[in-house]
Amino acid sequence: MNIGTRKSMMTGGKEIFVETGKLAKQADGSVVVRMGDTMLLATVVAAQEAKEGVDFLPLTVDYREKYSAAGRFPGGFFRREARPSEGEILIMRLVDRALRPLFPDDYHAEVQLMIQLLSYDGVNNPDVLCGFAASAAIAVSDIPFNGPMSEVRVGRINGEWVVNPTMAQMKEADIDMMVAGTMKDVNMIEGEFKEVSELEMVEAIKIAHAAIKEQCQFQLSLGAEIATANPKRVYSHEVHNEDVRKSVYDFAMEKCKDVARMGLANKAKRTELFDAIKTEFKATIPAEELAAINGFISVYFSEVKKKAVRWVMLHEGKRLDGRKFDEIRPIWAEVDYLPMVHGSAVFTRGETQSLTTLTLGGKMDEQLIDGATFRGTEKFLLHYNFPPFSTGEAKPLRGTSRREIGHGNLALRALKAVLPDDNAYTIRLVSDVLESNGSSSMATVCAGTLALMDGGIQIKAPVSGIAMGLITDDGKFAVLSDILGDEDHLGDMDFKVTGTAKGITACQMDIKVDGLPYEVLIQALEQAKGGRLHILDKIVETIAKPNAQLKPQTPRIEAFNVPNEMIGAIIGPGGKIIQAMQKETNTTITIEELEGGEGRVQVMSNNAADMAAAVLRIRQIAFPPMVEEGVEYEGKVKSVKDFGCFVEILPGTDGLIHISEYSWEKVDKMEDVCKEGDLLKFKVVGKDPKTKKWKLSRRILLPRPERKEEAAQ
Repeated sequence: MNIGTRKSMMTGGKEIFVETGKLAKQADGSVVVRMGDTMLLATVVAAQEAKEGVDFLPLTVDYREKYSAAGRFPGGFFRREARPSEGEILIMRLVDRALRPLFPDDYHAEVQLMIQLLSYDGVNNPDVLCGFAASAAIAVSDIPFNGPMSEVRVGRINGEWVVNPTMAQMKEADIDMMVAGTMKDVNMIEGEFKEVSELEMVEAIKIAHAAIKEQCQFQLSLGAEIATANPKRVYSHEVHNEDVRKSVYDFAMEKCKDVARMGLANKAKRTELFDAIKTEFKATIPAEELAAINGFISVYFSEVKKKAVRWVMLHEGKRLDGRKFDEIRPIWAEVDYLPMVHGSAVFTRGETQSLTTLTLGGKMDEQLIDGATFRGTEKFLLHYNFPPFSTGEAKPLRGTSRREIGHGNLALRALKAVLPDDNAYTIRLVSDVLESNGSSSMATVCAGTLALMDGGIQIKAPVSGIAMGLITDDGKFAVLSDILGDEDHLGDMDFKVTGTAKGITACQMDIKVDGLPYEVLIQALEQAKGGRLHILDKIVETIAKPNAQLKPQTPRIEAFNVPNEMIGAIIGPGGKIIQAMQKETNTTITIEELEGGEGRVQVMSNNAADMAAAVLRIRQIAFPPMVEEGVEYEGKVKSVKDFGCFVEILPGTDGLIHISEYSWEKVDKMEDVCKEGDLLKFKVVGKDPKTKKWKLSRRILLPRPERKEEAAQ
């Protein structure tokens, strides 16, 4: 039986196996990719024809992790994989952003690319194989594609560069960057850093691209061996009318240039003027002809508008809103805007605005993540919301979009590096974008920094973010700082960079054209640094440093370590002791077991006295003082028996007051003289050699009554 083609290659010192022709043979292309014992199946299917009226590429990238890959059962009532997790969606976006620009511009057939994690070894991260697997599946198909492409991760561990590092290695990395590209160019970057320099980032990109070239060459060799992959299918998905195209160009080009030269900061006004030109052109067409060519007019007018705006930028040095290439839009910011939240900030840059709130909680508020490749908790959350009114539109809300998840993750990675190392809180930032005209994710980073400082979180340094753009044509190029939404749409690059005054903390780059020379990339990074520092100055003008105190309404948390063997004593049988402490002190107490033989206790309260009482009681149990014989104590009755009562000497340590040691007078029934919860004074008189329990006496502290004979005399 022919089981297909199997080849291997080396990347970063690790062998990668690729197999095709064995599984999923009815797909247009399918491959199984394996590194170590981590395996992926990638399949691609494309419709033969485009649907009527579709003038874009309907590409769907789907990535799913099978719980069976890690030998686990899915959680939930149904015990089966359900909707994708945020982690899976972020991987889908990485692959989509790298693939989409490489399909032919006139190819509009529906394409579905599915990647499934089949086996996971806990060592090799599957996300480093997804882009490679996706492109390899296309390479062994007959689908038109201007690739191949691939993705790799670059990490720096103890000063050494590592391509596709293991999960354990990444815990020690100060650079974590995913890079995608072709044989010629890099077209997608996403990563997080611990305040590194621009040149260090460029060095990481060069190392990644060297590995990408090797993987692309491997795919070319693989595709050449597959008979069904050659030649690529013939298609015709666009119909054009060159006469209409020329008419639109002749009529609208100079008029569009005139609008581009006006330097209008108001997006709505610019849109109105551009639309007026298109309407004016349509008025020159007889009504009986307009219906037949109306669709062409919209397409060609968009082409003309794009060319006109880019021409004015490159040849006259004028941006749509009149700014210089390195000029940042006007900024205003405000903190403490909302009175009852734990921290808040409004950050507005041009026509982009974020209202961000901070919420602080305890251990119980951490997010539980139960995925196929990771199970644990996350104590820093950042959620980004992009309502339709932010762009003046009325659209139905369909739940959290992939874009919102991606932008929120970028802002989270930007701020994660500056959180305090001793932070005890679970932190949630929520960015509500109230206006948007470009760089809303970067406004989220700035507003998040302000909200953290307003809330009294002692971050290591403020972080700002900026989105850079690029216009290239005929050997000319312009790098644009703080791009508008239109500049993003009409330009060739969207490069988001975040960082402190010391260095970069996160980045995300998508390139839409072939060829980005490293000198242009370095210029973009240096220009971005200048913009970041300008924005940081505005942040510091708003609030110079984190507030020294938390807001009055913020819960207080105290956390400390205790010996592992004392966790049971703090919790008590069936949780009795810890539950009683929480009830009596109005606090929330959590305990988790740490590596190294210690436990971590966290106490959360809104009242200082309650906090102190709870902490004291826990410390007395965890670090108990020695009970001393012959010393007087005061404690609560824990239980009453026929033969006496058990009393708490110190937290976690009880002793017995025998019925005969309760008082000088004879006691017939203990329940007649005391009850559970009574506070008694007593002395420790010894220890029972059999039970090892402390023997206590209340009687010894009471005055001894006179004998009857003595009273009679």
